Amino acid sequence: MPEFRVEPMPTSASSGLLEELEKIETASVGHLRYTGFMDGGVLPVDRGQRARVGTAVTLALPAMCSTLLHYALSHLRPGDMLVIDRLGDTRHACLGGAVARAAKQAGIAGVVIDGPCTDVAEILNEGLPVWCRGVSAVTTRQLDLGGTFNRPVACGGVPVLPGDIVLADASGVVVLPPDEAAEIAAVCIAREARVARTMERLARGEKLGDITRAVEKVSARLGPAASNE
Repeated sequence: MPEFRVEPMPTSASSGLLEELEKIETASVGHLRYTGFMDGGVLPVDRGQRARVGTAVTLALPAMCSTLLHYALSHLRPGDMLVIDRLGDTRHACLGGAVARAAKQAGIAGVVIDGPCTDVAEILNEGLPVWCRGVSAVTTRQLDLGGTFNRPVACGGVPVLPGDIVLADASGVVVLPPDEAAEIAAVCIAREARVARTMERLARGEKLGDITRAVEKVSARLGPAASNE
């Protein structure tokens, strides 16, 4: 008989930490780290999606079955980010309009799916942030085929543990260890402040190569002859 493996809900990240992380972009983390980034096929349904961050609540669903998803929706909390491992299936959509409404009513930060969604217009209308692998008209059913809830999963080529911190925006999704998230937030906030100053200098007409000293560095390597050309 198919088995449902259900573990307790993970400890929620502090609201203060989540608020700090929502100030940064995944691309800023990309200047700092090389690991934890889901592959580029996991994209936001809303291509202008602003940053959302939450505590990872993990789910692994067999291809055609959504029974455990419906169970999970009754346990989600504000500040959670539901991460769904579809166990390699890219045909069946487990999230549509009704699931999106239930998730939105639970107050979660968003949903990340290693597979497709459906009912895109309804998802956008509900205002639920969703990252997934495209769309499909073929949907899951409650077939009671088992699955895991709050067990380690893989999503977008990245291992995700319950309680990890998930940051997602228009550029992608990154999974952060909870014990490193506060330091990452602080470093990225400082970096984005420097970027803002660079943008102001560009607006005043300065050249990027001069601001970053790239022109100076390359010219030094090329030698005096280059400056005379």
